[in-house]
Amino acid sequence: MYEGTFPHKRFEKTLSFLRKHVPTPTTVLDLGVENPFSEIMKKEGYEVQNTTGEDLDYDTSKLKESTASVVTAFEIFEHLLSPFTILTDIKADKLVASVPLRLWFSKAYQSKTDPWDRHFHEFEDWQFDWLLEKAGWTIIAKDSWTHPVNKIGFRPFLRLFTPRYYIVYAERRKV
Repeated sequence: MYEGTFPHKRFEKTLSFLRKHVPTPTTVLDLGVENPFSEIMKKEGYEVQNTTGEDLDYDTSKLKESTASVVTAFEIFEHLLSPFTILTDIKADKLVASVPLRLWFSKAYQSKTDPWDRHFHEFEDWQFDWLLEKAGWTIIAKDSWTHPVNKIGFRPFLRLFTPRYYIVYAERRKV
C-alpha cells in the first residue's frame, strides 16, 4: 500500500491525537478497508472494524448498522463525492477524521492508474469545519501539521511550512 513512502510522521501525529481524545478500549468503525493504520490502532487497544471497500457514496449501510462508539475517517472524505451523506448517516456520537489540506500551489491529486485513488475534494480547514458543522457535528479539538518531503524544488520548499494534514475530534450535536 505504501511502496517506499510509509507515512511515519502522519501516523505518529494521528495516533497521538487519537490517544488524546479516545481512550482504550473503545469500539471503532474505521472508514476504508483494513490498512496499516487500522493495525496500529488494534495494537494500541482499540477494537477496530473497517468498512470493506464498498462505495460509500452509494452504500452507507455499514455506518447505519455499526454499534461502534467512535468512527474514524483518515484521509477518506477527499475521495468521496458526497461526504455530507456519510457524516449524517454515522450512528456513533464521536468522530475523529483527517483530510489532506488543499495546497494552493498544487492541483487536486489524481492517480492515472487507480480510479479509487483520486481526490474529488481538496479541503481548506474552514471548509471541512463547515461541512462537519452543517452535518450536525461540533468540533471539540483540531490540529494540523506540515509534510516535508526529501526533494529539491519550489513545492518541497513550501511543504516545509504549509500545513498538509488537518485532523478533528467532533461529537454529534445534541438536538
